[in-house]
Amino acid sequence: MAKKTAQTKQPATRNANKRSAWWQSLWLWAIVGVVVLAVLGVLLVQQTATNSAATLAGLQSFSGQQRGHTTDPVQYQQIPPVGGMHNPAWQNCGIYDAPIANENGVHTLEHGAVWITYQPELPPATVDALRALVRGRQYTLLSPFPGLPAPVVASAWGLQLKVDDVADPRLARFLATYIQGPQTPEPGASCVGGIGQPIDS
Repeated sequence: MAKKTAQTKQPATRNANKRSAWWQSLWLWAIVGVVVLAVLGVLLVQQTATNSAATLAGLQSFSGQQRGHTTDPVQYQQIPPVGGMHNPAWQNCGIYDAPIANENGVHTLEHGAVWITYQPELPPATVDALRALVRGRQYTLLSPFPGLPAPVVASAWGLQLKVDDVADPRLARFLATYIQGPQTPEPGASCVGGIGQPIDS
C-alpha cells in the first residue's frame, strides 16, 4: 500500500516542478522585457532631443551644467544663464515686469521651466505679445533682462535660443519642446511655492 502511495506522489512532484520552472521562466522573460523597454525608452528620449535640436535652427546647447545650492551670488557663463549652481529657492513661474535674480531663475530651469527674457526697452506691444505667448502655460518664466544679447532669449536647462522677432515660430516650438522636456534634471518638481509674486500666470 505504501509503495502505491509513493508512486502516486511522483507525478504530482513532477507537475509541481514543471509549474515552478514555468513560473521562473515567465518571470525571467518579464524582467528581460522590462529591461529592453527601459533601454528603448532612453534611446527614444535621446533621439527625440537630438531631432529637436537638429530641426530648431539656432539652438545652442551647453552641456555639463553644475547642479547644487548656494546662497552666494553666482557668475554664470551664459547671459541669461542656462544652468549651474543656484539659490535653494526657485522663482515661482509666471510673468514678471521686473528682472528676477539669476540664481532663482536657474533653480526654476532645473525644475523643467522655460525662461523667456527680453530687452527692457522693447516696445510695449512686443512685451504684450510675449505675455500672450506664455500666459496660461505652466512651467514658464517671463521677465525683462538688462544687457540681453538679443531682443528675446528663450532658455531651458542647458539650452538657449536667441530671436529678434516675437513672431518667430521657433519661439513657440522651443516652448512646446522644452517645457518639462527631456533636458529637465528634476521633472515634475514644483514651479510654485518658491519666491516671487508674478503679475500674471
